This record gives sequence, structure tokens and C-alpha cells, in this order.
Amino acid sequence: MMNQLLIRTAELNDLEVLVEFNRALADETEGRKLLIDVVTAGVETLLKNPNLGFYLLAEKNDQVVGSLMITTEWSDWRNGLYWWIQSVYIRPEFRRQGIYRSLYEFVKQKAESEQNQLKVCGFRLYVEQENTVAQKTYKALGMKESYYHIYEEL
Repeated sequence: MMNQLLIRTAELNDLEVLVEFNRALADETEGRKLLIDVVTAGVETLLKNPNLGFYLLAEKNDQVVGSLMITTEWSDWRNGLYWWIQSVYIRPEFRRQGIYRSLYEFVKQKAESEQNQLKVCGFRLYVEQENTVAQKTYKALGMKESYYHIYEEL
């Protein structure tokens, strides 16, 4: 049992580690220093409102070593939901050990087991253009680069 990976849905008492991971992710990938109050409120809002999405955590030896967030997008073209994988973070000392692979497999199993009225028709994520290590991981797990580009206005 020691050294075994446990994947579970995050709860409100996981708020602190999720804030830590989100701030580390923004700093590592974009050099951004996120305001702790804003991130804390954002994570707490999602944890308290499951209709917005959910977080999954990976634990090893009772330590949270990775996480990701799922939000949804309705597709009228497919009459189903896309699950967007966001805020993926693995502690540096646990990277390249299959933790993201385990999280992703759990996401797919969860989507399959929750096929009620609204089916999950696919999984999407966005990744920094320079993050070639992550891109290789996603491709190795069967994901393909999308035809679409993402635009935004903040």
C-alpha cells in the first residue's frame, strides 16, 4: 500500500494545497505571481459549486502530489459535454512518474461511469506553446492537437 497512488475528488479541506498548486503553476508556466486572495476565492468557489466543475487529486504516501481541474463545455454539434482539463500541476519531484497519466485515466473512467443524460463526448485542454514536455505527454496518451486556435479577451 505504501507508495501506491490514490486518485480522489478534492474537497473543501484541500483548498490550501490547490491554491499552492495554482500559484506554482502560474509562476512556472507564465512567470505570473497570482494574488493569494483571488486564487483562494476562485478555488473555493469551484469546490463549493460542483456545477462549475471539480478537482482531482493524486496522493502518494498521504501527500498530495498532483492535481487537475475539470470544467465543462456544451457541444450542440455532438449533443454532449466536453470535459476541459485545466490547472494541471504535479509537484516537481514527482514529475515523469506517470502521475498525470493516472489522473487522465481516472478522468476517462469517471466520464464513462457518469454517463447519465448528458454524455461526455470528449476531453480538451490547452497548453503553453513552449511546453513541449507536456505536449509530448498528451500526445502519448492519445490526445491530438486541435484544429482550433483559442482566442480570448480579458
